[in-house]
Amino acid sequence: MKRILAVDGLSVRAGDNALLRDVSFALAPGEALTLVGQSGAGKSLLAQAIMGNLPDALQAAGTVEVAGVASAAADHHTRRPLWGRQLGLLPQEPWLALDPTMRILAQVEETYRHVRRDGNAANARQRAREALAGLGLQDKAGHYPHQISGGMAQRVAFAAVYAGGAPILIADEPTKGLDRRMRDEVVTLLREALLEGCALLTVTHDLEVAEALGGRLAVIEQGRIVESGATTTVMQVPQHPYTQALLAAQPRNWPAEPAPASGQPLLTAQGLAKAFGAQRLFAGIDLCVHAGERLALTGPSGCGKTTLGNILLGVLKPDAGRVVSHAARPFAFQKLYQDPVAAFPARQTLRQTFVDLCRLHRLDPGAPAPLLAELGLDAALLDRLPSEVSGGELQRIAIARILLLQPQLVFADEPTSRLDAITQKQTMAVLLGALERSGAALVLVTHDDALAERVAGRRLAIDMAN
Repeated sequence: MKRILAVDGLSVRAGDNALLRDVSFALAPGEALTLVGQSGAGKSLLAQAIMGNLPDALQAAGTVEVAGVASAAADHHTRRPLWGRQLGLLPQEPWLALDPTMRILAQVEETYRHVRRDGNAANARQRAREALAGLGLQDKAGHYPHQISGGMAQRVAFAAVYAGGAPILIADEPTKGLDRRMRDEVVTLLREALLEGCALLTVTHDLEVAEALGGRLAVIEQGRIVESGATTTVMQVPQHPYTQALLAAQPRNWPAEPAPASGQPLLTAQGLAKAFGAQRLFAGIDLCVHAGERLALTGPSGCGKTTLGNILLGVLKPDAGRVVSHAARPFAFQKLYQDPVAAFPARQTLRQTFVDLCRLHRLDPGAPAPLLAELGLDAALLDRLPSEVSGGELQRIAIARILLLQPQLVFADEPTSRLDAITQKQTMAVLLGALERSGAALVLVTHDDALAERVAGRRLAIDMAN
């Protein structure tokens, strides 16, 4: 079958540092290729290079061919006119893809009107409503992005990109932050796109997603493809040691560890309830979190897990009930955001963020370095903007930042959702080790039942109220 996308000898460098090395592959209509590998290995960078959307500081080499038209990888001017109509990209960070000033329905509608151009305004609006309903978002059409959960924002971004009808779809972590049911529904949509003849390039750390999409699997390590082949073959009989390690590091394969002993109460909550308009999230929640405890909050996307955490932290007021903090000092409760890009100043280097933090809290300016090293991060990353590092790298940088404050309680909202299995295991070990040494508590939000089972000593499951 004739190829619709071909990449030949694609490399990306940052000065003398090679980030991607001689990557080549081709995709035909209706064919799927899934990229897996550690955070920072170059998966998302590859997607941006294909689109022609690399930061100015990076240099690309090689060629990219779209629908029979080849261009130099560095020639972004040739491919940018193809955005939306020939090349569709679902970015890893939905907050960067959505307009914060527009309601959700309008954002999907404008793709039908101005990109697809297959009907009048009324038809575009109806198709947008149908697309949102297909993703379980029919009651969110009038909301703004900041009024929905991270998982919901991911689905909205998917609906907007898919509406363009591009024959080549690049999906960068399309199911991160989604519960199992919604993840499976997004996978179903991607498979339907394949059946309709769309060529699909997917970046994911979720090997179950890769398995469900089928097609071919490519494993990237340090900017190189080290193993590729039919997805089922690679997963069942991995040949490369890195692929074998990636499969072995799935949370379900982690050894069970006893939960640490709990100490004095850090906070207590009674009768908590919260609603947004007509949507009631939860009611009558009672809980007590003790020093050293590990509590997992689980439940479907949009059930209010993040909202509950914000109430516990004092960021949001409950409609009913109360929270009593027993913290011994200011800034004792810290939050790891589900979307770390929202937690960093967009136009300030990461290094300046740490400099400001150390100055404000009178910390040793050299304190960040060993934490970053322990998390497997190169300190040179701090010279970049938040948008210039991978989602997994930014997630670990956020962990380093809050650990510097030696919190008594950490509310971690999907803290490893952007990490591959190997990095996730290493990162959780660092986070749990630091909290255990200081006797701090962890309240973990996760959709991964295996992760909750391995990490937490207690679980609070929140059901949808409506």
